[in-house]
Amino acid sequence: MEGIPHPIPRTVEEVFQDFKGRRAGLIKALTNDVEKFYQQCDPEKENLCLYGLPNETWEVNLPVEEVPPELPEPALGINFARDGMQEKDWLSLVAVHSDSWLLAVAFYFGARFGFGKNERKRLFQMINDLPTIFEVVTGNVKQSKDQSATHNSSKSKLSGKTQSRQSEPQPKGVKMSPPPKEEDESGEEDEEDDEQGATCGACGDNYGTDEFWICCDICERWFHGKCVKITPAKAEHIKQYKCPSCSNKRARV
Repeated sequence: MEGIPHPIPRTVEEVFQDFKGRRAGLIKALTNDVEKFYQQCDPEKENLCLYGLPNETWEVNLPVEEVPPELPEPALGINFARDGMQEKDWLSLVAVHSDSWLLAVAFYFGARFGFGKNERKRLFQMINDLPTIFEVVTGNVKQSKDQSATHNSSKSKLSGKTQSRQSEPQPKGVKMSPPPKEEDESGEEDEEDDEQGATCGACGDNYGTDEFWICCDICERWFHGKCVKITPAKAEHIKQYKCPSCSNKRARV
């Protein structure tokens, strides 16, 4: 919710400058000002949104009251998820939603002022040349030279994280990575490991360590998160997961 009026961008260059200003503000909130941002996102408060402003500042505020709003609104209720997950994961989730919101605002202006195909393409190329907020927050753009090594390292960290959660005492449910094999500790993604691993109950593909998986607590089959539309953030709040097939069976009874 923006208290100070800002000039409305009407050209590709003006929309891009607006995008950069809002992006810079959001990055400040999730990096340099993260402690202040964390404190303002009190779960006891009402639905809160993170706004990036064109002047490179940010604010946490209630959503606008007008319906429909003048601009697309950021993700609602980010404060409710703050204490339900690790701070790093929560910040990454907010970063993803912030990236989505920035694109929505930029292309809202494009649609409002009649950008043609070439103008939309040019705007997207200018935006795409910048790292996403998610990439900045997670550190995936700091080492361009060793990008592949960093990428592989983050994969193994994610895999280890989900497996460690599985070993902790918790309700039968949210098994978030296929059963670890002895060879997994090496971090290598060999074809032999894939053949010995689980296969997705939806698409039939083999297990890959760089993908998020979830296990059905009824039939105990494994699925790609993307195949059953479950994200790691969603899985955090699922006590007992039922795959689509088992859910349909229960519905018929």
